[in-house]
Amino acid sequence: MTPPQRLTDRKREAIIQAAIAEFRAHGFEITSMDKIAATAGVSKRTVYNHFPSKEELFAEILNQLWARIIAEPSVSYDRERPLHEQLRLMLREKVQMMADENFLTLARVAIAATIHSPERAQNMIERMGEREEGLTVWIRAAQADGRLKPVDPEFAAHQVQGLLKAFAFWPQISLGRAALDPDAQNAVAESALEMFLALYQR
Repeated sequence: MTPPQRLTDRKREAIIQAAIAEFRAHGFEITSMDKIAATAGVSKRTVYNHFPSKEELFAEILNQLWARIIAEPSVSYDRERPLHEQLRLMLREKVQMMADENFLTLARVAIAATIHSPERAQNMIERMGEREEGLTVWIRAAQADGRLKPVDPEFAAHQVQGLLKAFAFWPQISLGRAALDPDAQNAVAESALEMFLALYQR
């Protein structure tokens, strides 16, 4: 049985969610810690106990976004299974994540703030080099097994995810379009799968 969430953890999460809402509605510069505290229903002192500055609170939002992006897929490389089965599951997971409104909200907040102040994203960019994304690891394993052609695994991972983002991420972020429904998600994932394997499968 899952233990109940501690009060301090609930307050921390309320602060983060309030910050996301305020940053999204008003931008980083205008949003104050006072407003975040009021929206979260906690004291300003409580906010500062969890996050010493607005910059650190924003960094936590970026960290949460990055954690979701690099989350390990439920599918690890399996030499006994067809490549298309493994990759299909991973790409569908990616598209489903992009269709999640919480993920899109985090992404909108991060992108809006970093456009105006790129140095705020520096920490996340540095973290990106510390750990390889799960799809990159899978591609490298399939290459080592002789089932994919030689290509920079990170490049190939960005390439196939770019196919997904063109339909499932950027229109939602930049044009305010609705997240893809399950049928559209599957269609986008299947198309990206076929294009990737047509180019790289031995």
